[in-house]
Amino acid sequence: MKSKRKYKKLEEILITLLLIAGGVLVSIPFLWMIFSSFKPANEVLAMPPTLLPENPTFENYQNLFTNMSFGIYLRNTLIIVLFSFIGLFFNGMAGYAFAKFNFKGKEPIFYTVLATMMIPAQVTMIPVYLILNQLGLTNTMAGIILPGLAAAFSIFLFRQFMSTIPTDLIEAARLDGAGEFRIFFRLIVPIAKPIFAVQAILTFIGAWNSFLWPLIIASDQRLYTLSVGLSLLQGQHASNFGLQMAGAAFMVVPIILIFAFFQKYIIEGFTMSGLK
Repeated sequence: MKSKRKYKKLEEILITLLLIAGGVLVSIPFLWMIFSSFKPANEVLAMPPTLLPENPTFENYQNLFTNMSFGIYLRNTLIIVLFSFIGLFFNGMAGYAFAKFNFKGKEPIFYTVLATMMIPAQVTMIPVYLILNQLGLTNTMAGIILPGLAAAFSIFLFRQFMSTIPTDLIEAARLDGAGEFRIFFRLIVPIAKPIFAVQAILTFIGAWNSFLWPLIIASDQRLYTLSVGLSLLQGQHASNFGLQMAGAAFMVVPIILIFAFFQKYIIEGFTMSGLK
């Protein structure tokens, strides 16, 4: 019995050490990026290379906003994030309708929504572009925002979660005289907080990293996002590695922080929505 416990303990210690070693190994490129963003140009290319900067500087970050228009790119990205959150409520309403309302063509429409999840986004970009071009919305912020307001995967998750909400609870609210919008915002949204939380996180990550669609629909650099700006930075300043590291860090760090703080909501949301 003692030998089994000893073996199990050694096994746990070994697994822990392997996980720590793997975590450190995976973290090295990320740490190198962060520390290199604070290095002057001569230190980034120094041989032998050093991890920590000897003369830390914020010059690279200052250049991003003074010479590279990253302030404009940040503003555009935040606008996209804001409207993506508004679209999140539209997706929630659609999921609620599919879960709790009975209307003609409900099942075919829902299966059509699911079918769009199987189509790569690149396939639909040309038709969407042509539609927006006919509406005169190319090279506008509205053209960048509108296609992202609805997401089939988001509607599916909301529908899966809201199907578990007791219908009797909704009927009781209707008998009390509550309207449909009041039921949704005062009853359904508080109950569905876990799935709204996970969808908010995924929505933020998707909007923050938006790259291909803004690059296609916008020809004016004043409409570009941070991801597009980072791509331009890599092309225009290919030899300035400190500046590139600063741009990459500015893009990645918010995502890492949000995922670190809210990863439990992501797991909880997928679990409660029925996905394994």
